[in-house]
Amino acid sequence: MPSAAQPAAARRVIVGTAGHIDHGKTRLIEALTGIDCDRWAEEKRRGITIDIGFAHLEDGDLQVGFVDVPGHERFLHNALAGLGGIRVMLLVVAADEGVKPQTREHLAICELLGIPAGLVALTKTDLVAADLRELAAMEVEELLQTTAFAGARVLPVSAVTGEGVPELKAALLELAARHAATPDPERPLRLPVDRAFHLKGLGVVVTGTLVSGAVRPGDALELLPAGGQARVRSVQVHGAPREMAEAGERTALQLTGPDLADLERGVQLVSAAAFRTSTSLLARCNLLAEAPRPVKGSTPVRFHLLTSETVGRMRPLQGPLEPGGTGLVEIRLARPVVAARGDRFVVRRPSPQTTLGGGELLDPRWHRRRGRDLEHALEALAGGRREALRLWVEEAGEAGTGSAELAARLGRREEPVAAELAALQREQQALEVPAGQARPRRWLAPGAYRRVEERARRVLGAYFGQQRLARGMPKAEAVERILPGRAAELADVYLAWLERQGVLAVDGNLVQEPGRETRLTGEESRLARELTARYEKAGLQPPAPTALATELGAKPQIVEGVVRYLIEGGKLARLPGGLLISRAAVRKLAEDLRASGWERFKVPAFKDRYGLTRKWAIPILEHLDSIGVTRRLGDDRLVVRSGPAG
Repeated sequence: MPSAAQPAAARRVIVGTAGHIDHGKTRLIEALTGIDCDRWAEEKRRGITIDIGFAHLEDGDLQVGFVDVPGHERFLHNALAGLGGIRVMLLVVAADEGVKPQTREHLAICELLGIPAGLVALTKTDLVAADLRELAAMEVEELLQTTAFAGARVLPVSAVTGEGVPELKAALLELAARHAATPDPERPLRLPVDRAFHLKGLGVVVTGTLVSGAVRPGDALELLPAGGQARVRSVQVHGAPREMAEAGERTALQLTGPDLADLERGVQLVSAAAFRTSTSLLARCNLLAEAPRPVKGSTPVRFHLLTSETVGRMRPLQGPLEPGGTGLVEIRLARPVVAARGDRFVVRRPSPQTTLGGGELLDPRWHRRRGRDLEHALEALAGGRREALRLWVEEAGEAGTGSAELAARLGRREEPVAAELAALQREQQALEVPAGQARPRRWLAPGAYRRVEERARRVLGAYFGQQRLARGMPKAEAVERILPGRAAELADVYLAWLERQGVLAVDGNLVQEPGRETRLTGEESRLARELTARYEKAGLQPPAPTALATELGAKPQIVEGVVRYLIEGGKLARLPGGLLISRAAVRKLAEDLRASGWERFKVPAFKDRYGLTRKWAIPILEHLDSIGVTRRLGDDRLVVRSGPAG
């Protein structure tokens, strides 16, 4: 697949067929393009289309790709896989049979998918008299009257005799020219795979309709939903090699990296990190008037999005969804899909298999809500893109969210989404947190700061209410309690802001309430003196605080508060395991070790020299390690001659 030059300023459009089985869709495409879309031997043998087929037609700078879908109800899932990216519907109705069940279902699906334009080919006109042809045309016009395709042209044609084929071709080209896809620079590359196969000498090849973006040889792409990477070796459009394929084109890519088994129908090839997967969606759903009954609770469905198909459950969020009605629904899927806001979908009943409805995704990563939160979310998501962004920033809470995450939710490139967020900031609807060391730029809702301020006041008040003598709250504990979860990643930002607001003060590794002073009562001062004297006198074998509390006739909680005060004031040290020791005793021990002449020693020697049990020797040595007096080396300790002495 060697590369060739890119056509200049080409206009692109995909035409999809629709209609009942055996109404002549495939033969009509062959008459228009000269290409037989039936690829499989079984299709040839049975005379029916089983899987989607492809053809193309060019007229000057206009490139028209055809997707021929099967008409049999058993193969409708294949038809749905081919309808993504369609700009023009070619509804095929046989003049000798008229409107049939699959005619109606295919037409309904095209309307649900938001296909913007269409026309009707009234086929097999060579088999009927003029009056029956007129009756069939009237029936089709009546069918279209209540749909988005009302007023579409109905053109008589025979693929056998060629009657009407030139007129149909001219009408299709004219309609295609008016609805050619316009590349959207805001959208990243997205290619849903509808076929994958292995070509001898070339390797793995995939085909699909390029929904957005552009692809070139050498591009590195991501495979979703399973994950994995692929590199593009070459690009073809309608069998011709290209330097680039753009949105709206039927595209074939020769890939390196993935195995053929990784590229089943439904996989999407996308720009790296541009999309996310999800199993929880919010959508605006139109229930067909032909739906058998209202959707009231959690209803099993088959969910079709681009080329993917999976099972799930759909639940209306604003009361029962009646046949012919429109409402907001929550969709929970058994397997993840690659989805973005604005994607069109179809839902079918699993058994018996009939189309229920479809519509537009409003949130591809929906989080379940209740009550007023639900009403607020539905109102925002049913609005415009700006309202959705504002809600998603608000939903991210104190942890905030990045523009890349929001862009993936919208199916857009990051740069224009960041510009919209900046506009929200000017309106004071979002606040930017600049990038930090190993942290990308994030966005927060103003309410996140207010919640953090309220929580900080509550946490500090409760802490110092219990720890009246504490010089401060350990910073790590304050962050954990004030900033749960991923919000802790923004600790430096929040603490600096809380300091500016006068909510707290940071002093090294402690957090304090501004202006707060620690004062001992007379009884506490007496206890502090007694405890200091007892621990200094006990040296390396001090008593337990509980024993001292009993001996001194003080309540254990008061003793614990005074002990904390003495630790923070540098009089006592807490050893690993919670044991206490006088700082003076530690300093004396450090000086003795450095004067001992020992370069290295083992625990038994240390115990013997200072008359310690293992209960005290190990915690003391670990404390000496932590303050740099000793350093552990296997089973030995090295004496560090310089540095602090406790």
